[in-house]
Amino acid sequence: MRIGIDARLIFYHRAGIGQYILRLTQALAQIARDDAFILFTSRKDKTIHIQQPNVRQQPLWTPSHHRFERVAMSIELAPFALDVLHSPDFIPPRWTRCPTVITVHDLAFLRYPRFLTRESARYYGQVDLAARQATHIIAVSESTKRDLTNLLGVPESKITVIYEAAHPLFVPMDKSRARAFVRTQYNLPDEFILFVGTIEPRKNVPTLLRAYKRLRDNYKMQLPLVIAGYRGWLVEEVDQALAEVQLGDALRFLGSVQNEELVYLYNAASLFVLPSFYEGFGLPPLEAMACGTPVIVSNVSSLPEVVGDAALLVAPDDVEGLAVAMSRVLTDSALREELRIKGLKRAQTFSWERAARETLAVYRKVMSQ
Repeated sequence: MRIGIDARLIFYHRAGIGQYILRLTQALAQIARDDAFILFTSRKDKTIHIQQPNVRQQPLWTPSHHRFERVAMSIELAPFALDVLHSPDFIPPRWTRCPTVITVHDLAFLRYPRFLTRESARYYGQVDLAARQATHIIAVSESTKRDLTNLLGVPESKITVIYEAAHPLFVPMDKSRARAFVRTQYNLPDEFILFVGTIEPRKNVPTLLRAYKRLRDNYKMQLPLVIAGYRGWLVEEVDQALAEVQLGDALRFLGSVQNEELVYLYNAASLFVLPSFYEGFGLPPLEAMACGTPVIVSNVSSLPEVVGDAALLVAPDDVEGLAVAMSRVLTDSALREELRIKGLKRAQTFSWERAARETLAVYRKVMSQ
């Protein structure tokens, strides 16, 4: 097969979907050596992302998320004799000569439209048309599959659930080594609570800040809260919560952190917390579990599906419940060890090789239709 994969988003955003594209393509190239993969990248992207003999990078002029993207992509891709085109950012070209597969990571923009800027709403509003046009859809969780059927009326037969996996970098390491690195690199103490994710409304950072404030005031725990992730959009509520809780030096913002350093943060952290309102999959808790770090997440969307019984679950609007859960993990060594062991075991059930094999089966299925 000659398979095209739209990888332009990598240039603009290496996290999230960008990582999904890289990890999946790498795994596909390794297991399908008789197939040819064309990785369509941004013309501004000069990085050689995957060095495999069956992977060719082809720059395109069409920028990602442009208002005329679907038409422009149709024109640019016309000369390529593809057997299948995969759009991991879910918006396929308007016209193609081959079957198309799209990946839908989440439908947060339909569940929570208030969490979007106007421009984002315009772009993601195309999902209905994209879902109808695509030959087949990959959903990254059963939660996302349910949303596709319930919110967009997509037949279940048109959807295949294929789980993501943690980056191979995220493995347990010696605690003292990890602490020494973050002490030198970020001036962090040996004990801290970690949040990883873009600072945007659906990540529910205000609830985390208020719960952390209660943890300090009511439960007398003084370890800092570390937030790794860049400021995204509609952050006014976060700024209001920051002014309300007045945490000062107890709160550390690190900005965006590359995987090579993030693995040290996960391993050094006493606890990882993600109180999101909605996740299509939720890679950070899986990454934390892969490093042996205890995890607390919300009890909504895909998060219970991903963590299984290997994490504590709290309602996303329960400030006191989150504070209590953090206190439990930090004071109960037996619970911490239980979560560490279960988390490591749970993380091992997800792999990019498995995701690639299941994705390749979808390509072959749409080829035969």
